[in-house]
Amino acid sequence: MNDTTNARTGTVTLLSAGPGDLDLLTLKAAKALARAGIVLLDDLVNPEIATLAPQARIIRVGKRGGCRSTPQAFIERLMVRYARKGHDVVRVKGGDALLFGRAGEELAALHRAGVPFEIVNGVSSAFAAAAGLGVSLTHRDHCQGVIFVTAHLRDHSEPDWPALAATRMTLAIYMGMSRIEGLCATLAQTLSRQTPAAVVQWAGSAQERRVMGTLGNIAALAQAAGLGSPAIILVGDAIGEAISLDSFDAHATTLPVLRRA
Repeated sequence: MNDTTNARTGTVTLLSAGPGDLDLLTLKAAKALARAGIVLLDDLVNPEIATLAPQARIIRVGKRGGCRSTPQAFIERLMVRYARKGHDVVRVKGGDALLFGRAGEELAALHRAGVPFEIVNGVSSAFAAAAGLGVSLTHRDHCQGVIFVTAHLRDHSEPDWPALAATRMTLAIYMGMSRIEGLCATLAQTLSRQTPAAVVQWAGSAQERRVMGTLGNIAALAQAAGLGSPAIILVGDAIGEAISLDSFDAHATTLPVLRRA
């Protein structure tokens, strides 16, 4: 009997799993999972997503800062290897695949190998954090935009925090919890220490927890609440809408319960 698996080159889908709530997956994502033969699953993704891929072999390729991780080059080889064997491969990445998920390296590897691919967008954790707080990141009364920035640079250097602060836009800071005290102190050299700020851990999931305060005290509030990675740090006047709308005390607000509409 012929092995039809090798008769074609499979495809690779870079699939955005969103912040954790499976209800936030797009229909396109669900369809891709349903037809998948191989699923490469990131560590921060809700593991229940595997139930949407009943035909697939699930391979866990976790990558966590400060923890033992699957090497990036190995993940890229797996994608190419299985696609060349004729499998439809779904590379599941938390949040939106194109935002701080090393998708650029994976796309380059697929280009070099001549493997066809598609990208399925999703909800990034910054948007889920804003939804949980009930704020617009681009509230027209407060700013003209939002900046997505990672505090975890490849060469271990720091972003230009003073330049970012000077834009007066909302800052959505990813991977910054290990250095939150220092980055807030640097931002406060340009912005007022009373600038509203929030930290949201596990945004958009059933485990979501958050604290709200000011640039001057948010690091201490987050530490006192025991918040850590994965978390989003939001800074800017627009974040103050969450505090004012709910009559929160900006100096000591902890919300462990996820609000739902």
